[in-house]
Amino acid sequence: MRTETPQPIRLSDYRPPAYLVDDVHLTFDLQPNTTRVKARLTVRRNGDHSEPLAFNGERLKAVSVAIDGRVLGDGEYVIDAELLTIPAPPAAFTLETEVEIDPENNKALEGLYMSGGRFCTQCEAEGFRKITFWPDRPDVLSRFTVRIEADRRFRHLLANGNLVETGELPGGRHFAVWNDPFLKPCYLFALVAGELDVLEDKLVTKSGRTVDLRIYVDPGMAPRAAYAMDALKRSMTWDEEAYGREYDLDLFMIVAVRDFNFGAMENKGLNIFNSSLLLADPATATDVDYERIEAVVAHEYFHNWTGNRITCRDWFQLCLKEGLTVFREQGFCADMRGEAVQRIKAVKVLRMRQFSEDQGPLAHPVRPSSYMKIDNFYTATIYEKGSEVIGMLKTLIGADAFRKGMDLYFDRHDGEATTVEAFIQCFAEASGRDLGDFFAWYEQAGTPRITLSATYDEAARTLELVLTQATPPSNGQETKRPLPIPVTLGLLDHEGRTLAFERDGQAMDETVIVLDQPEVKVTLTGVDSLPVVSALRGFSAPVVMKTDAEPKERYVQLAADPDLFNRWEAGQDLAADLILSRAAGKPNEVGEERYAEAVGRALNDQASDNAFKALLLALPAETDLALMRSPVDPGALHDAREALRLRLALHLDAELRRLHTGLQDLGEFSPDAAGAGRRALRNAALELMAANPRNDVADIALGHFRAAVNMTDQIGGLNALMLIGGPAFEEALADFYARWKDEPLVIDKWFALQGRDPSETALGRILGLTAHPAFDQKNPNRLRALVSSFANFNPVRFHDPSGAGYRFLADQIIAVDGFNPMTAARLVDPLGGWRRLKPELGALMKAQLERIVAVEGLSKNVYELATRALN
Repeated sequence: MRTETPQPIRLSDYRPPAYLVDDVHLTFDLQPNTTRVKARLTVRRNGDHSEPLAFNGERLKAVSVAIDGRVLGDGEYVIDAELLTIPAPPAAFTLETEVEIDPENNKALEGLYMSGGRFCTQCEAEGFRKITFWPDRPDVLSRFTVRIEADRRFRHLLANGNLVETGELPGGRHFAVWNDPFLKPCYLFALVAGELDVLEDKLVTKSGRTVDLRIYVDPGMAPRAAYAMDALKRSMTWDEEAYGREYDLDLFMIVAVRDFNFGAMENKGLNIFNSSLLLADPATATDVDYERIEAVVAHEYFHNWTGNRITCRDWFQLCLKEGLTVFREQGFCADMRGEAVQRIKAVKVLRMRQFSEDQGPLAHPVRPSSYMKIDNFYTATIYEKGSEVIGMLKTLIGADAFRKGMDLYFDRHDGEATTVEAFIQCFAEASGRDLGDFFAWYEQAGTPRITLSATYDEAARTLELVLTQATPPSNGQETKRPLPIPVTLGLLDHEGRTLAFERDGQAMDETVIVLDQPEVKVTLTGVDSLPVVSALRGFSAPVVMKTDAEPKERYVQLAADPDLFNRWEAGQDLAADLILSRAAGKPNEVGEERYAEAVGRALNDQASDNAFKALLLALPAETDLALMRSPVDPGALHDAREALRLRLALHLDAELRRLHTGLQDLGEFSPDAAGAGRRALRNAALELMAANPRNDVADIALGHFRAAVNMTDQIGGLNALMLIGGPAFEEALADFYARWKDEPLVIDKWFALQGRDPSETALGRILGLTAHPAFDQKNPNRLRALVSSFANFNPVRFHDPSGAGYRFLADQIIAVDGFNPMTAARLVDPLGGWRRLKPELGALMKAQLERIVAVEGLSKNVYELATRALN
């Protein structure tokens, strides 16, 4: 049992750093178990005070401490488990320290550790304190010079910035010296040393500078980095065109590592990537992998300006770099792969991850006011909702003012560690608008609920719209303020044609209504017929919206809404109503048949592209449906959703078979949007066919699997066979493993697919897989593949009535917390929804949280999230 309660860190307690470090020289003598790190820091007091110097340091074996060349003796400094404290240092001085660390046994994967026989680092958020003594906070900006010494078998010695010197050393060793001319916080420090292959290219910037591009990977894997290199070049050019941001060093490097707690890290000039988000070829990577690689490469590159050149004053401002960079990433992906499809995918992720977060005990504002471990706040609220907030800002002030605000932000704050307030102020100045009320989006947790009702006056040709908003209470925020919510809106007639209208005397066919009070009324004039209201187009705000629209109006939107997001949304709304009605014991079979007919017509719409049709075929996820009911009966939701899947499969049988046959890849594989869309629709058709009990469907799925010439189709076939079950699935599963057992990233897919198996025997299979020779609990990719897939994407088995699913997850959290608290904490979230479940399930889930909290020696990471989930 824990005997001490970790204390929170609060935004209100922020104070500027007592000491600044202007320059640092680091020397690494790399040894797997006894790496020596020498640090020479130019330190000065920040302001007029007499505080002791207190630099962070954890798991460091101190060798020496000196000031201005004099070694300090006992009594002149104190080192405990977390700090180096010097009671009375000079106002300005040189601090020299030497420490010893053990990278090989660093299984937490923070600081300097070894992966695949190579040295690498991860310093965000607080990993640098595990390398050397340092004021480990993002508002201490320094210029780094780094010397790396290592055995010759560690062929490449890499760090941030520019390579300034290399040479040989006695005993078969060598060295490299790197200098980064830009000020940066220590969380952006990076070092990699090892045997690596490199893919090289060049890019000429808009000003005519040539930048060398290098991607370092496992030996033999360089060809699989080709798509990442292409994505990097496209993202660099896009940032120049869209934001006027040019790369600033002569060299940009990316390194792929096997063991990584994050997806990727934006270290200045030396990005470090999880291999799963960098390596791809058609045989081993799916279209989803290609799309994620494109997005994450762009995201980390865009951080060069939104995160690196301008960074966060403190970790409470995390959304300032992450939400903003997700917004920029989404803009890039929309231009690469189609705006509507990418918007739908982004909203699906937002609802699955962030809306769930907002409805549970882990709800927090986009800018939190307190935390125990900042690692726990790399959340969907910070990233995805943070992006949505910036999208609303752009909608409210307009694209031109938004670009002016971004330019002002870059010009004013380059080289600084700044705040969200300073960011918003730039847009207030650029637009000439008071954005004080908008800031509530950063300070208030929860998903607003808005309602829209419409009253049409045929004689007056007017439409009165009444919009209301309310945000449910959340932890520490019982009373919520009204928020400025932009609602983009258009009208259709009942034949699906666009209806023009007037607002305040101006003719238009689309408008933005700003709902900034508890209730707002708007009257549109010149409306020629009873309209269908197409509201919240493009999902113009991260809200839950309810309207008084009847199903027949949703069918008009599904067939003809010019806003493709709302066309998809109409289908999702119709399907959700049917599933929830059946789950409540009130099936609407006539409505289900009508819905199947409408989906069939949508599939035959020649104006829609394949990627969009694939999204139309997918029913709302059980996790999304669970947010619409309380208490939740996961089993009833699953059964009701499966019933609608069966209805669709039977009604659309001929059309699904036609699509499956007609969309087969016959030419050379291309990862572009058109090729990916074709494969997405073909595999979506097969997945829906798998709900059909006809005997030949298993044969079709097995044939699809065996004939596949790319990983997308292999996984598509295997997924359909999983949903069908039986001998064909077991045979394909064994064949897949035998073929790919030497490819770690592919075997991750094998584990992940089984984690999602909804069959009644799945839990036993998953428990057995934890003893499989290929399962490695210490590898975050492998752990996430099996355990996270099960807990997050297999609700019917995770919520097993026996509680075995909850017990399995708690066992994994407790075990992993012993060596990697950051990864363990990321497994806690699925246990946070116990209050929304029907009581008998909620009690079982709560019991596992209580078991976790009672563990002796539990990390701060897991303790914070588990206690918040309980309280």
